Amino acid sequence: MICEDVSSFLGNVPAFGALAGLDLGTVTIGVAVSDVMRGVATPTETIKRKKFGLDAAALLALCEKRQITGLVLGLPLNMDGSEGPRCQATRAFARNLERLTPLPITYWDERLSTVAATRALLEADTSRKRRAEVIDHVAAAYILQGALDRITHMKANP
Repeated sequence: MICEDVSSFLGNVPAFGALAGLDLGTVTIGVAVSDVMRGVATPTETIKRKKFGLDAAALLALCEKRQITGLVLGLPLNMDGSEGPRCQATRAFARNLERLTPLPITYWDERLSTVAATRALLEADTSRKRRAEVIDHVAAAYILQGALDRITHMKANP
């Protein structure tokens, strides 16, 4: 089930349980996972993309292993808020994934998430090689943390 906004997503996931955040790229999928209380997003892994069937199988296996209750996909909006080809590709991925899993899926604006992740890794004095290895799942953590913070705010201010 695809939920266009976080409020409808929140109504379709259990009150507790880990969520996964995805940073969909053309070459990789960065994955981050929250704790069951949905307070903190942790960078988890990067899946090397092959073709949709294999990508989805790897992703769903991770979801089963981690007992994921919902998915948050980074939506790569243009800086002016409009949707371009990358958004269309993300929405197509979500529609195809929806056919394979009952997990609720929502989107989160991912503008500048990779920039923020890169800045954090630079501040941590991470080598160029290591940054290249982890940037996608660190960006996924920024995406997921944004959604988690919004969910926490919505619960505190109904």
